[in-house]
Amino acid sequence: MDLIEIKKRARQRLKGFCRVCPVCNGTVCAGEVPGMGGLGTSSSFTANVEALKALRFHMRTLHGVTSPDTSIELFGRSFTTPVQAAPMTGVVYNMGGDMSEAEFIGHVVAGATKAGSAGWIGDGADPAMFESGLEAIKASGGGIAIIKPRSQDEIKARIAKAEEAGCIAVGVDVDGAGLVTMAKFGQPVSPKTPNEIAELVQSTSLPFILKGIMTKEEGKIAAEAGCAAIVVSNHGGRVLDHTPGAAEVLPYIAKKVGDKLTILADGGVRTGSDVLKLLALGAQAVLTGRPLVWGAFGKETEGVTTILDTMKAQLIGAMLLTGTADVKNVDKHILV
Repeated sequence: MDLIEIKKRARQRLKGFCRVCPVCNGTVCAGEVPGMGGLGTSSSFTANVEALKALRFHMRTLHGVTSPDTSIELFGRSFTTPVQAAPMTGVVYNMGGDMSEAEFIGHVVAGATKAGSAGWIGDGADPAMFESGLEAIKASGGGIAIIKPRSQDEIKARIAKAEEAGCIAVGVDVDGAGLVTMAKFGQPVSPKTPNEIAELVQSTSLPFILKGIMTKEEGKIAAEAGCAAIVVSNHGGRVLDHTPGAAEVLPYIAKKVGDKLTILADGGVRTGSDVLKLLALGAQAVLTGRPLVWGAFGKETEGVTTILDTMKAQLIGAMLLTGTADVKNVDKHILV
């Protein structure tokens, strides 16, 4: 099944919760939270896409790059692509419920693993969301667990379960501190102090990730707290209206703390060219979310693998035409 068929089937199964628009920029689904849209005017969702769209490549073809290397090392594991599967939950209220939470995350994690990537699992209002993610990780032999900013004890309890499940890293998506869906279902979440982050880092032997960093100052706090990595992300534009796009702030954060921890970026990634742009801006790897929803609903595990394989092929094409030999060493000057 090709991408056109995958998207066509996904559009049918997502029942209007996601229209699988030709240009996925948050315009049609503005304000649909719960749902797949961005909060309020959806300007933060749109900003992610527009920030990437505004970047241009210098096309270079007079060089010796013929076999670009897309492999990376991350949290002690080797991957054949720098594109990771973003943590996502809420199949019923965000995606229409045409498959179960366990089926969805199972397809995402298995499909990502098959593509030489890693599946990240999320946390949500229903405990089954996190539990089903852990089961998917057990079945696939590894993955990364991201936990909502709950109470310290609740987070530590989930970290312990992630360790038992064989996760290669754990973290907290602090950008979920104001999620309306969590509040709706009586699951309190809140911002975290630097001391609380340090306490969580010290509670586990696994690499600790802080997802939702959008300023260089908070990047510095994450580094000082001992985090192994951060994800530059505005939570897909789903938690605060009128933020900049991830690509707008990434260079400043990378300049401040890029030598102190691993930097990933998330938001608006639709193609391999988007991936290369974020790598040029200072990320070591990127996350993609909504396209993998299309893959999972379009053709389950195979659909997720197809989306990631397509992005990898596009990435290789962009590397060839910018003279980029290795994703681990992307020159910022490939961007105009």
